[in-house]
Amino acid sequence: MIFERSTAEVLTRLDELRKADSPTEGGHLLSYVYDPGIAELHEVAAEAARKAQPLNGLDPTTFPSVAALERDLVAMARDVLAAGVPDVVGSVTSGGTESCILAVKSARDTWRASTGSEARPTLVIGSTAHAAFIKAAHYLDLRLRVLPVDPDTCRLRAEDVAAALDETVALVVASTPSYPHGALDPIAEIAEVCAARGVAVHVDGCIGAWVLPWWPGAEDRPAWDLRVPGVASVSVDLHKYGYAPKGVSVLLYRDRDRHRRQWFATSAWPGYAVVNPTILGSRTVMPIAAGWAVSQTLGRAGFAELTGQIARAAEQVHKAIDGIEGLRVVGDPIGPLLAVAADPDVAAERSVDPHRWADAAKDLGWTLQPQPGRTQSDGTLLPRTTHLTLTPVTERVSVELCDALAEAADSVRGVPGAQAPADVVAAAGQIRPEDLTSDNCAAVLALVGLEPGGGLDGPLAEVLALIEALPEPVAERLLIEFLARFMA
Repeated sequence: MIFERSTAEVLTRLDELRKADSPTEGGHLLSYVYDPGIAELHEVAAEAARKAQPLNGLDPTTFPSVAALERDLVAMARDVLAAGVPDVVGSVTSGGTESCILAVKSARDTWRASTGSEARPTLVIGSTAHAAFIKAAHYLDLRLRVLPVDPDTCRLRAEDVAAALDETVALVVASTPSYPHGALDPIAEIAEVCAARGVAVHVDGCIGAWVLPWWPGAEDRPAWDLRVPGVASVSVDLHKYGYAPKGVSVLLYRDRDRHRRQWFATSAWPGYAVVNPTILGSRTVMPIAAGWAVSQTLGRAGFAELTGQIARAAEQVHKAIDGIEGLRVVGDPIGPLLAVAADPDVAAERSVDPHRWADAAKDLGWTLQPQPGRTQSDGTLLPRTTHLTLTPVTERVSVELCDALAEAADSVRGVPGAQAPADVVAAAGQIRPEDLTSDNCAAVLALVGLEPGGGLDGPLAEVLALIEALPEPVAERLLIEFLARFMA
């Protein structure tokens, strides 16, 4: 066989490309990755994935091992998130977004079956619900009703949910926790008001449902999973705190009929029978096998031990931020996520803008995740924040991290937060939808110093300020243009 390049050359090139990536191990990247800090887990995941590399999840009757792996993962999730609840079933998906979309599809089709209508039902979410549900409503053509959350606790309020319910609502989404602020919505209260109206609730536990069961004090907090009457489905990602490679998630349902409505099947063509439990047809089994191997290796005791490490780190980091003048932790988060905002009770000359803080921390070797502020539908403000995702390895570097967070704050204390250029904002407000062409968007990006096709090597504070200030359709179109040109 003649190869254009040797395998050594190809892999060397890959190593060179990877040098530009943020570090995925060591705890310096506080979003996107979930490092357990255990080399053996990385190795067992990699070896399991390699063994499953040639498999095709399209047809588990041809590859029965696929069904066995999925059964084990669903069974473990059922044991953790639905103990004692009969008839709970589920599927393994390619990640949280697919789990969310499928939960919405099932709810839409269940609503249509019960009403006998092909109309567009309504999806009700809080303003802090994951963007995957906005995507689901867009893809599946549902009306979207976004409710404000309490601006102090960042939790969805049951009374607001009750007021939003009508005969068109197919599903209400609640989070444990919400990604932006780490806030746990009051699941039992929300499920109670929904059950009284015959409306299903989906609990988005994609980021928290595989860590909260072992979080200190879990036994004293109200149930939030399928043990709560009225909760119809729960999603949990194993590529987060299940420490599997991306992407693998589990979606559980309270009953078989609701589960079956996420499936697709057709015999209306002359080829093989198409029966898909998820959106994908042919699909890799590698992350499924990796997630299975990690969960089998750790077991509940192992997950509990790793969660203990995260909880100790969270306590240390939370305490350190409390001690930084000009910053505050938003709300009362329970779990591995923290959101940090400027302290409104501190004078301007002592205040710390969270986005300037994130940029300063990056200069010190720590990548935090800035989040834009947002005015909710009731006029209340969710302030600009910086997000930290904590993992087991954070405990090992917590002293170094806390020192860096304090140093970064000191370096930008009193520096005003970034504001979008007034002329750009004014001009953007006059842009018509038909003018948002690729070339026009590229020109606007260049005007604000974001070279189309370039990276984001500079401060992010200016970029986030632009996102905050621009009309949503314009900001979204510019983001699409920027990333599309960056990738191709």
